[in-house]
Amino acid sequence: MSRRPKSAPAPGRIWLYGQHAVTAALANPDRPCYRVLASEAVLPAIEAAAKARAITPELVAPDRLGRLVPPDAPHQGLAAAVGPLPERDPAELGTDETARSLVLALDQVSDPRNLGAILRTAAALGVEGVLLPQRRSAELGGACAKAASGALDLLPIVEVVNLARSLADLKRRGYWIVGLDAAGPAALETLDLPERVVLVLGSEGEGLRRLVLDACDHLARLEIDPRMESLNVSVAAGIALYLLARR
Repeated sequence: MSRRPKSAPAPGRIWLYGQHAVTAALANPDRPCYRVLASEAVLPAIEAAAKARAITPELVAPDRLGRLVPPDAPHQGLAAAVGPLPERDPAELGTDETARSLVLALDQVSDPRNLGAILRTAAALGVEGVLLPQRRSAELGGACAKAASGALDLLPIVEVVNLARSLADLKRRGYWIVGLDAAGPAALETLDLPERVVLVLGSEGEGLRRLVLDACDHLARLEIDPRMESLNVSVAAGIALYLLARR
């Protein structure tokens, strides 16, 4: 009989939930994984992936899983106790200076579901990596991982102390920095950009901070119907990344 799951994992661990998030975490050799809890219906589908990480999945009732995750969170009968992703260096991005490269930087996006949705789109469109400031960004936890649908463990995510300084470092390595701003002087699709680009988006309420704005080579806008003042940051990110990835 499996031991009853606690309401919280051990210190330094978080609960991921949902089939895509848990499966991607188990498949990521850089992600520490400690426990896998599954309902009877889901257990056969996750058993091989868990055992490949030397974890024996624990059979639990769906209502017990529901007590591990936020209210009304769609756990899909699956949860895993995992450790944080390893720290990464921005120097890991764009090491092949002859190759096309699209990097995404997010300046204090604070809603985990927005962040997760952005990561999902970024992975789908071939973004090389994502820069996040260490402070005042959404937690890379269960809600973000669920919205990212596995992308949290697919994309290199680099948390930096000073985003403006990291952008300046990328600029010295041949990247052009493009900030998305509703008041930008040019439409994004009209810019003549090189092969190496960093797209920068600001927070849901305040947009880009001044020092981050100053680090940009271009400020660009998305052309939308003037009856709409703005777009949700995850929607704007999806449109902008599509335009840049398909240019």
